[in-house]
Amino acid sequence: YFVKVAWAWTLWLLLPFIALTTYQLARRQFRYGRTKSALLVLRRLSALLVGTAVWYLCTELFVYVENLTGECSIQGKPGQPRRLYASKRECRQDSGVWNGFDISGHCFLLSYCAMMILEEVAVLEALSMDHSSKLRVVVNVLFVSLCSLTVIWVFMFLCTALYFHDFSQKLLGVLIGLSAWYGTYRFWYLKPFSPGLPLPNISLSSKKYSYSR
Repeated sequence: YFVKVAWAWTLWLLLPFIALTTYQLARRQFRYGRTKSALLVLRRLSALLVGTAVWYLCTELFVYVENLTGECSIQGKPGQPRRLYASKRECRQDSGVWNGFDISGHCFLLSYCAMMILEEVAVLEALSMDHSSKLRVVVNVLFVSLCSLTVIWVFMFLCTALYFHDFSQKLLGVLIGLSAWYGTYRFWYLKPFSPGLPLPNISLSSKKYSYSR
C-alpha cells in the first residue's frame, strides 16, 4: 500500500502543498497579481509532471534491463522441448523463476521521493501566515503529513536495504534516484525554461538567502 504506489502518495500530498505555498508567497512576498500568481503555481506544479515522467521512464528501464539480462528457471515436463521466455511476466505465468539483474525500484523511488519532499518543504522558511488563519492550519497539516511520509520512506528504504536485492542492484537504484534529484533540482530547475525551484529559490545546499516575515 505504500511502496508499490510510493509516487502516488508523494504526488497527492505535494500537489496541494506546492500550490498553496507558492500562491501565498507570490501574493504576499512578491506582490504578484492573481493571474501572475496562478501562472507561477502552474509552473511549479509542472515539477510534479517531471517527477511522474522520471518515475515512469526509470521503472520501465528497470523492467527492460531485467528482461534483457534474465532467463527463466522452470521445471519442465519430460519429453517436452524447453521453452524460451522473453520476459519475466511470461516466466511467472508458467510458475517459473526469472533470474535477471533487477535494479531496485524501491531504492530508486524512495530516495527520489524523499529528496523531492525535502526540497519542496524548504519553502516554509520563507512563508509568513497569520497564526489564526485556516490556510496556516492546512499548510501545517500537509507539512506534518509530508514529514511523516518521509519517515515512512526512510524506514522502508532501510527494510529494502536489509532484506531485498543484492548490493549492486540497491546501489544502482539509489544512484539513479539521486541522479534524478540532482539533475532536476541542482541543474535543470536553475534554468529559465524549467519548473523552477521552490520560492524564493531555496535549495537544500543554499545557505545564503534572505526573506521577510
